[in-house]
Amino acid sequence: MRIDVVSIFPEYLAPLRLSLIGRAIADGALDLRVHDLRDWTHDRHRTVDDTPYGGGAGMVMRPEPWGEALDALLDAHGAESAGTTDSADGGAAGAAGGAATGETAGDRPVVLVPSPAGVPFTQAQAAELAQRSRLLFACGRYEGIDQRVVEEASARAEVRMVSIGDYVLNGGEVAAMVMIEAIARLIPGIIGNPESLAEESYEDGLLEYPVYTKPAQWRGREVPEVLLSGNHGAIARWRRDRRLERTARVRPDLLAALEPELSAADRAVLAALAETSAPEAAGRLAAPGAID
Repeated sequence: MRIDVVSIFPEYLAPLRLSLIGRAIADGALDLRVHDLRDWTHDRHRTVDDTPYGGGAGMVMRPEPWGEALDALLDAHGAESAGTTDSADGGAAGAAGGAATGETAGDRPVVLVPSPAGVPFTQAQAAELAQRSRLLFACGRYEGIDQRVVEEASARAEVRMVSIGDYVLNGGEVAAMVMIEAIARLIPGIIGNPESLAEESYEDGLLEYPVYTKPAQWRGREVPEVLLSGNHGAIARWRRDRRLERTARVRPDLLAALEPELSAADRAVLAALAETSAPEAAGRLAAPGAID
């Protein structure tokens, strides 16, 4: 997979070259390229922003440098997909037809624009994007990127405005790092033990169970006895119960989608939890079909 990131603070992305993601980059499993948006400016001040039309506070990122940056990066992708090294030919094909010759919808580059106005980023999206061959993150600053950039890029790529949470950041770099790590770790070979991905939070709609390691007793606190029993069936049930309990307490909204799939044992766990919860939560958690 190739991931391009365009930012006015390219050094912000340096931490991605650490740990497992950094090793994947060094080994060639992941091709990460970070670009300075100001390289596509042409004035002495390397200007990337201006005042918003219609008035208002803040500044808006100008379309010209963003347009040239996306032209260069998306046209290069078009040339590669068409099997030619002539970026000019690739650019013409991309601008005229939206996708290069022989390129399927799944091969089209995905341009991700981190934005609090975007759709929520989820584990399911991360898994889907991990199957793509080319991603490009457009990291905005100030009040955001001129909307015409998003509209124009849609002619040559799949463009998604994505949010990592209900809050506002100073720029898109931190959000891009979050998404890149979430996506890259799902690429086969990045994580040493693929089985460790199967029981993580959100993989099946539940949060992850609590984990423990040696020593068995620490500061008067003991590891749950079942985990020391060697009874794999009992351990599996214990972990499932803890996942249900944690999800019910922390993210009860996630249970709505799972309600049809809950077993009798699952419902018993939630009912027992409801008895010790606030009265208003009890009815919602205990009654089958009443999770909302």
